Amino acid sequence: MMKMRRFLKAFITLCSLVAVNFAMSASEPEFPISLSPDTCTIDSDNIELPAETSDTVPLPGKNWMARLINSGFHINDPRIRYPKFAQFCVNVYNWGDRTFNSYDPDYVVGTGKNWKIIGKTYNWAQSYMLTFTKNTSIRMISDVYSDIGAHLCFMAVSVGYDFNANELIGNPASNRTNFEFNFTCALFAANFQNSSTKGGTHVTKFGNFKPSSGKKLDFRYDGVYQESTILDLYYFFNHRKYSQAAAYCYSKYQLKSAGSVIAGFNYTHQQIGLDFSPLPDDMLAYLPGDTDHYNFRYTDYDIMVGYAYNCVMKPRKWLLNVTILPSIGYKHSYEDSTEGRKDMFSTNIKAMSSLVFNHRSLFASMSLRFDGRAYYGKGYNFFNSNESVTFNIGARF
Repeated sequence: MMKMRRFLKAFITLCSLVAVNFAMSASEPEFPISLSPDTCTIDSDNIELPAETSDTVPLPGKNWMARLINSGFHINDPRIRYPKFAQFCVNVYNWGDRTFNSYDPDYVVGTGKNWKIIGKTYNWAQSYMLTFTKNTSIRMISDVYSDIGAHLCFMAVSVGYDFNANELIGNPASNRTNFEFNFTCALFAANFQNSSTKGGTHVTKFGNFKPSSGKKLDFRYDGVYQESTILDLYYFFNHRKYSQAAAYCYSKYQLKSAGSVIAGFNYTHQQIGLDFSPLPDDMLAYLPGDTDHYNFRYTDYDIMVGYAYNCVMKPRKWLLNVTILPSIGYKHSYEDSTEGRKDMFSTNIKAMSSLVFNHRSLFASMSLRFDGRAYYGKGYNFFNSNESVTFNIGARF
């Protein structure tokens, strides 16, 4: 854990130095003068073509694909003559961009770039808490799982590779997997995540048990198994003035502060197993509850209603986002759960925050995320959560 802390401290320092370097570089207008509203009515790439780039000055290239490459992937360059199907695809993209990705240009503009290269580190941990009616509880927190990677993005398409940083720095964590897919446009956002972990937790509170050493309890515990699948879909009501992409995708500039009410749907399926039987006998003597095995397998169907706000800080190079999404709905617990099949009331919460620094085509950010889920049993309540911090640094071109 000490090595992990040193690594994160070094990474944060690196991001800070890069940000300072950005600020000290040669002065330039804060945003390109040619930036236009993020629509396709003039040019879907948000770049004004120079006067000499007209039909009379052909692009080099033997076919439309070569000319598209030579244009810098400006798909609406009038000098490119597409075949019928390719032109149909361009028309569909332009329609979608006008319909789903239009903003008030006084508040949000495009960056004028189609490509991004991003270096990132994603660090996450999980927490578990069992609270009993006798004012006793069991609390656990996992190791910090870290991934480092690089991604190349073109419009909405991204390819990249992430590797296990815990192994890299000689501090291997428990078995875990994580897959995420995110899509964001002006009107709505969609997020999908599938993750699993096994072992690698620390018991920080166990009923009324006190270590004989007198030190704070921090006992290594591998009796936890967790697997979850989560899908979020939500709509931005003030989508003309508020941009989630400016805070989390770096494909837009938020020019003025704005917020939006958010509403959507959440699907969560979780399976969590807790086996306390391997713990030492002196700890088990203080075990709250009636069993040393708990199994939670349930599905939530929730309605989310929340609020998001982008705060633009002078000189408009800094952007702070805060998003809170509580949800309520229906929880279905399956037969193999500790309490068997049950239909219950579901309450969960999501919270996100992002701090972004923009300078010319360069950007750096720190994003925080919290996902908490509650389960109400007979004589106890179970709450588990996922906490993460992500550092990004990249360039648009």
